[in-house]
Amino acid sequence: MEQLKPSAANSSPLTPLGFLDRAATVYGDTPSVIYDGVTFTWSDTRRRCLQLASALSSLGIRRGDVVSVVAPNIPAMYELHFAVPFAGAILNNINTRLDARTISVILRHAESKLVFVDTASRDVVLEALSLFPENPRRPILIFIADDAVERLTPSSIVHFKDSYEGLISKGDPNFKWFYPNSEWDPMILNYTSGTTSSPKGVVHCHRGTFVMTVDSLIDWAVPKQPVYLWTLPMFHANGWSFPWGMAAVGGTNICVRKFDARIVFSLITRHRVTHMCGAPVVLNMLTNAPDNKPLENPVHILTAGAPPPSAVLHRTESLGFIVSHGYGLTETGGLVVSCAWKRKWNHFPAAERARLKSRQGVRTCLLTEMDVVTHAGESVKRDGVTLGEVVMRGSCVMLGYLKDPEGTRKCFKNGYFYTGDVGVMHEDGYLEIKDRSKDVIISGGENLSSVEVESVLYMHPAVNEAAVVARPDEYWGETPCAFVSVKEGKAVTEKEIIEHCRKNMPKYMVPKTVAFREELPKTSTGKIQKFVLRQIAQEMGPIRHSKM
Repeated sequence: MEQLKPSAANSSPLTPLGFLDRAATVYGDTPSVIYDGVTFTWSDTRRRCLQLASALSSLGIRRGDVVSVVAPNIPAMYELHFAVPFAGAILNNINTRLDARTISVILRHAESKLVFVDTASRDVVLEALSLFPENPRRPILIFIADDAVERLTPSSIVHFKDSYEGLISKGDPNFKWFYPNSEWDPMILNYTSGTTSSPKGVVHCHRGTFVMTVDSLIDWAVPKQPVYLWTLPMFHANGWSFPWGMAAVGGTNICVRKFDARIVFSLITRHRVTHMCGAPVVLNMLTNAPDNKPLENPVHILTAGAPPPSAVLHRTESLGFIVSHGYGLTETGGLVVSCAWKRKWNHFPAAERARLKSRQGVRTCLLTEMDVVTHAGESVKRDGVTLGEVVMRGSCVMLGYLKDPEGTRKCFKNGYFYTGDVGVMHEDGYLEIKDRSKDVIISGGENLSSVEVESVLYMHPAVNEAAVVARPDEYWGETPCAFVSVKEGKAVTEKEIIEHCRKNMPKYMVPKTVAFREELPKTSTGKIQKFVLRQIAQEMGPIRHSKM
């Protein structure tokens, strides 16, 4: 047997791109994408993606080039998950909520050759490009029109090379897409905006993306031809791999530009939606919608980002949603830990079921290993109390951080990826996240860095000291709470601090609470004691919102 070796016949590079070819054959005449009165079939989607890939090649896009996209959950965003890598390029989705400064930093760091820009993001992207130094070559711009937002006019695309539909019309529907030379070739570049003081570019290969996609379908037990509603932004870790997953199972993608509970319930009813994803804040918005009512048919909803409160879980499931809970990072490309449900738990009281479901859970089938370890690298006790760092290894883990060998080295140790998240392991082998290193705050599913907010606070002329921690929020899960001491002889109000932040950072990062202190608590070495401030923020209680 030692003479039997890998060959071209049995070692084709793994990639999820071939799922679209198969979908066009098996599900060719069934709906692939539905948006605002427009319906495409799987045959249509494959043809459009091939034409787009052909047109990108004609514009000079080559293997390994980065193509960025700033767009919400619209058909173009879905198609680009295939079209860009079809051209051999690397797809870089950018969060539409970011400000011009951050987008500019990302585009320069990624060295984007071309950027697809949705009509609603046109101004912020043009501002981002204006912040480029004079010498660097600017990327080609392609305008994505949407009559539901603004009718396309010549003035709309004055700074753009072409429109999205115009580019597709120039492409060859018989284009032969670029199969990866190696399954380790980069396919995806996502930025962990907000998790550090400067964005980190996470690079995923074809192999990792394929494994993540198949793993997600298996773990969530997605059947053939589901109807999937896009309530999770595709710019969030590529929608947890489901753009490719829906092609694999011939699903129907219901696109929605902006989350609105009333619209979501309407789409669920109209299209008989079976599956959707979202952060816990999505569950909260659905349950707090004034005109919500029990669903006609059950809808599976997968949530992650922060443990969903038990009360929210109970309210969501009482409406007819079947909630699944998981855990993942940008660095894993999707959810690699899930709270695998045991049938015996169905007989437990509602409060106990919600407590069990709020835990992150166990590794998914295709993740090789997940553990919680001490500083010495040893597994913690399975007692639900002993804290350690969550580590994992498997094919879905990123290749590394773009242009950051030191950052890559720090998180790849002892054969594991060190997540920076702190958790406990329960006696039954289920993980529960307890805290996050690096002081990450998760607000409405968005990760933001306290360090980044603090740096803006320190820009205010009246601020002496600043520290930002998470405060519970009934609507968003948690929001930034800023503790500030003021310079002697200076005066500033909470309103002025918040206004200063609004001018200098994305809206979702702006502190919702500003608490003034004569002096912030410190250690003997002068370091601010954030754990003291976290306790104070917890004692303030959750920020409450009137029902929407």
